[in-house]
Amino acid sequence: MRDYYFDTELDLGSSGVANYSLDDLRDLCSLDLSGIDRLVLSDGKSLGDDAVRQALADRFTGGDAGRVMTTSGSSEAMFLTMSSLLAAGDEVVVVEPVYQQLVAIARSLGCQIVPWPLRACSFDADIGQLASLVTGRTSMIVVNFPHNPTGTTITRSEQQELVRIAARAGAYLVWDAAFEDITYGSDPLPHPDREYERAITFGTFSKSYGLPGLRFGWCLAAPEILDSYIRIRDYVTLHLSVLVEFVAQRVLTHADALIADRRALATRNLGILASWLPERADLSWTPPRGGVSAAIRVEAADDVEELCRRVAEVHRVLVVPGTVFGPPLRRHIRLGFGTETPDLLQGLDRLAKALDS
Repeated sequence: MRDYYFDTELDLGSSGVANYSLDDLRDLCSLDLSGIDRLVLSDGKSLGDDAVRQALADRFTGGDAGRVMTTSGSSEAMFLTMSSLLAAGDEVVVVEPVYQQLVAIARSLGCQIVPWPLRACSFDADIGQLASLVTGRTSMIVVNFPHNPTGTTITRSEQQELVRIAARAGAYLVWDAAFEDITYGSDPLPHPDREYERAITFGTFSKSYGLPGLRFGWCLAAPEILDSYIRIRDYVTLHLSVLVEFVAQRVLTHADALIADRRALATRNLGILASWLPERADLSWTPPRGGVSAAIRVEAADDVEELCRRVAEVHRVLVVPGTVFGPPLRRHIRLGFGTETPDLLQGLDRLAKALDS
């Protein structure tokens, strides 16, 4: 991603939806930025602007703004959570494969990582296996459902069992909900922080909202957990930009319209991908149940990293090698289908040419 994100013509590697412009926001939700000239560019509050925290609270916590912190994307939420709540030697159970940051920070702190592998091929979660991995020594359980990069998810009953497992161990439960608003065939899952006081939920504008350039995210947790983050934030970002929060608060009042548009795009594109893949005997997959990325197995590729480099450099299309997510995906690529439909069609055509060659 770092090498090729800005140097390819078509992006089929990202895990977010097509990006909105400010003009798009005005058209879709009558975004009103008329007060921006009066905005004072002062320091912001450590936990976030009161108005934007309340907007998030009204959407996610039943109106309780004390359980909300705004962050620079969900990346800062992950960093603050693990840096504040973990120490060297702590045992952390992490779903595998996984978005790198959800495991790399804990590993850098000297934690003992216990992988919770998804089932091979189907990528289903084995809750029974998780129960056997979590012990009294477990400090934290880290998951993201719908899952990046495979698009798998769990049922409501499985989520309830996940919470019970964490509660029995007294472990923190990190719930990365970046893709919660785009699901196929099931309703979005509720946030576990509403039912378990040691659960922490992350959210972001960078995935389902199509606004990664705002770098706006949030963390939902008990007030005492959020308060513990401030001492570290004082040494890194201090607070979120008041300009970003000004725009974010107004976007949140129209969030459903933005998400509905991109959910429709994702559903349409998933149908295109589902029609294209059976034509390729060299590829296989398990269709995602959420999000806008899929793990595609490349049957003949001995080196998917070299394949992805060639696709980027010769065919100008970005796809991501599954090796960056861990050994279970060493023969896979992450293919993102959240882009505009014409770009998806052109990208799939170029990818087919690359595979044929």
